[in-house]
Amino acid sequence: MVDIEQPKKKAAGVPAVLSSFKFGFREMGPARTGKVFLKMNQDGGFDCPSCAWPDPVHKRKHAAEFCENGAKAVAWEATRKRVPRAFFAENSVEQIHAISEFDLGKLGRITEPMLLRAGATHYEPVGWEEAFQVVARHLKALPDPNDAVFYTSGRTSNEAAFLYQLFVRAYGTNNLPDCSNMCHESSGTALSRVIGSGKGAVTLEMLEESELIVVVGQNPGTNAPRMLSHLEIAKRNGGEIVSVNPLPEPGLMNFKNPQKARGWVGKGTELADQHLQIRIGGDQALFLAIGHLLLEAEADNPGTVLDKSFVETYTSGFELYAKHNAELDWDAVELATGLRRAEIEELTQRFLKSKATVICWAMGLTQHREAVATISEIVNVLLLQGNIGKPGAGPCPVRGHSNVQGDRSMGIWEKMPDKFLDKLDAEFAFTSPREHGIDAADTVKRLRDGSVRVFFAMGGNFASATPDTEVVHRGLRECDLTVHVSTKLNRSHTVTGREALILPTLGRTDHDRTANGPQSVTVEDSQGAVHLSTGNLTPPAPELKSEIGIVAGIAQAVVPDVGEIPWADFADDYSLIRQRIGRVADGYEDFEDRLRANEGGFLLAHAARDKREFKTSDAKAQFTANDLSWLPTAPGKLLLQTLRSHDQFNTTIYGLEDRYRGIHGGREVVFVNPDDLAELGLTDGAFVDIVSEFQGVERRASGFRLVSYPTARGCVAAYYPETNVLMSADDLAKGSNTPVAKGLTVRLEPVAS
Repeated sequence: MVDIEQPKKKAAGVPAVLSSFKFGFREMGPARTGKVFLKMNQDGGFDCPSCAWPDPVHKRKHAAEFCENGAKAVAWEATRKRVPRAFFAENSVEQIHAISEFDLGKLGRITEPMLLRAGATHYEPVGWEEAFQVVARHLKALPDPNDAVFYTSGRTSNEAAFLYQLFVRAYGTNNLPDCSNMCHESSGTALSRVIGSGKGAVTLEMLEESELIVVVGQNPGTNAPRMLSHLEIAKRNGGEIVSVNPLPEPGLMNFKNPQKARGWVGKGTELADQHLQIRIGGDQALFLAIGHLLLEAEADNPGTVLDKSFVETYTSGFELYAKHNAELDWDAVELATGLRRAEIEELTQRFLKSKATVICWAMGLTQHREAVATISEIVNVLLLQGNIGKPGAGPCPVRGHSNVQGDRSMGIWEKMPDKFLDKLDAEFAFTSPREHGIDAADTVKRLRDGSVRVFFAMGGNFASATPDTEVVHRGLRECDLTVHVSTKLNRSHTVTGREALILPTLGRTDHDRTANGPQSVTVEDSQGAVHLSTGNLTPPAPELKSEIGIVAGIAQAVVPDVGEIPWADFADDYSLIRQRIGRVADGYEDFEDRLRANEGGFLLAHAARDKREFKTSDAKAQFTANDLSWLPTAPGKLLLQTLRSHDQFNTTIYGLEDRYRGIHGGREVVFVNPDDLAELGLTDGAFVDIVSEFQGVERRASGFRLVSYPTARGCVAAYYPETNVLMSADDLAKGSNTPVAKGLTVRLEPVAS
C-alpha cells in the first residue's frame, strides 16, 4: 500500500545522512560501510558508480565526498549478499522473471558465469573458458557481423570501453549502441553542431563563480545531489539561481548541506531566486523569448546588452537568427510554456544583469522531440552575451551515469569519425569497418524486425531501459544468444535468447589484482576531468573477472588473429591500454604519463571553453534559427514526463521511497495537478490506467494511483521504467534519435472498482 504525505521543501540535511548510513549498514555492515564511504571519490580511492558529477580538486575535497544516492549505489554494489548457485537451480528463468526489479537487486552479487543452454529452463554454472567459447561459437557462425549488437552501460571504465570497442571493430561491426543514445545524445548532437564539441564547456570552478545559473529540466536534489554543494557556493558568492521545471523540486528550493554545521542545525540555504513552473515541451519557446527580449533590449540601448565583439569575432549566423527572432508570437509562447510574459521578462532581467551566465540541463530537455532545437536555442542565448569561453559562463549538460562521457571518448559510438578509426587501425594493424552501426533506438527496431541474432550488453539493463518494452522483450527472446556482463541480477537476465549468458564482473568498489599486480581504471566525468579509480574491497569470489578481463578473454576466443592486439597483456596490465588510448583518443595524449604526474587526475582540453576556438563547419560558434514547436493537447489529454524516484538510479531501484515527493512504499503512482483532477472528474487516490497515443497506436500502463501534486497544469509525471511501456520506438528526437520520454500525450482512464 502506497502512503502519501506532503512533499518536502528542503533537501539533504540529517535525513540524507541517516538514509545513507542506514542503507550502508543494512547492505554492508558498519565496518565495511566506513571503509567504503571514506574511499568514495577520494584520491587513491574509487569513483562513485552512479552519477558523473565531477569531484573538487584535492585540497577542497571533504572527507565524506559523496551524496545519499551515491552511498546507496555503492552499498548496492558492495553488499555482503551473494546469489548462490542453488538459487538458479531452484528457480527457472520464468520464475526469476516474475520477481520484481527491486527484489532482484536485493538478492546480491553474482559470483560465477551462468549459462542457459538451448531448450533449458534453468541457468547453470559454467567455467570462464566454456562461457567464452559459447560467445565465440555464436559470433563466428553469423553470416554478417552486423547481425550482432554490442551495448554499453555508462559505468564501464575508460580502459574497458576502449578494449570493448576495439574487440567489436576487430570483429567487424560498428553496432555499438550505448546508454547515452537514450539520455544525452541530444546534447552531444546540438553542441557538436554549434560549438564544435558535444561536451559541456563549464568546470566546477566556473560554475561556482557564475553570476547567474539557470537549471533547466533537471532535479539535482535526486539525480546529482553533490551539485547542490557547488550551487550553494555560487549563491554565497553572490550568484543567482533560477529553476525551470514542471515540478517544484526541493533540492533547488532549500539545501541543507550535510558537510557543513549549518546543514545540521541551521535553516539551510535558499537556492532558487526564481522558479518557472514550465509546461512540458515549452523550453524551446522560453529561450526563443529570452533571446527576443535580449535583442529588443539591445535595440533600445545599443552597445549595452550584446557582446558585439564576441558575436562579430567568434560567431556566424547572427543576422539570420536576429531576423528570424525579430517577430515573436507571444500568445504562442505563453501557451507553449504555461508561463506569464512577466515571469519570462523577470528572468530576462537576470540575464541582462549577469556578466557571466551558466545554463545547466539534463534529461528534462534531452528526451523531447525538439530537444536538439531547444539546446540550440540555449546556446543562442549564451552566444548573444558572449557567455562561452570565459570565467563563470557556458553550457553545462549534466550527464547522469558515471563515465558515460568517457565511453564516447573511448570510441563507444556507432558512428565514430574516420579520424579515430584511422588511428585505431594504424595502432593495431587491422582495418576497422567504416559503415555506421546502429544506435539504441535502431536496435529496438531491429529487435522488432527479428534481425538481431546476438545481443551482448556490457552492463546496463537494456530490457527495462528502452521504449516499447513488450517489443524489446519479444525481440531479445528471438535472439540466438544474449550475453550480459553484470554485477547483480536485473530484468534483462530474465529476457533471454535461445541461449543466454550472465558473466559476473568486478565492481568499482572491488580490489582488482591481476598477474601483474594491483590495477586501477579511469573515468571521465561530465565536465571533462579524468582520474583514477581503485577499488579496496575483497571481491565477492576469487575467480571473478574484471570487465577488461572478460573482454580480453572473449576477444582471444573470437578474433585471436585480427591485427596486432596483445589481448592477454592488456588483461594483465591496464597501463598498457592507457598507453594505446593516448595514441588514439583525442585529448588523451600521453595518458599514462599525465596520470602519474597528477594524482588527482587532469582536465581534458576543450577548445571552445579554453581558447574560444570552435571546431564547427565554419570554425565559428553558430547561431541557429529554429521554428517554434510545442505540444498542444486536446481536451481530456495531458502531457506525461517519466522520471526517477529518490530511491533510484536509472533502472536500479534501491527502495520504494521518494522522500522528497512524499511517496512511501510503492512506485505505481502518477502525479497530477489538483485542478486537472477536478477538471477531469478524477479523485486523488483513485486508480487509473495511463494510456499513451502515438501515430494511432495506444499503449497502456495499468493500475497507477493518482497523486494530487503541484505539477504544471496539463502535465503529469510517473516513474520509469514502469512507464517505458508507454514510449514508442518510432517516437524520436529530431536529429539525435533519442527516444522521447518527455511530452508523451496521454489520457487517464479510471480503473473499474
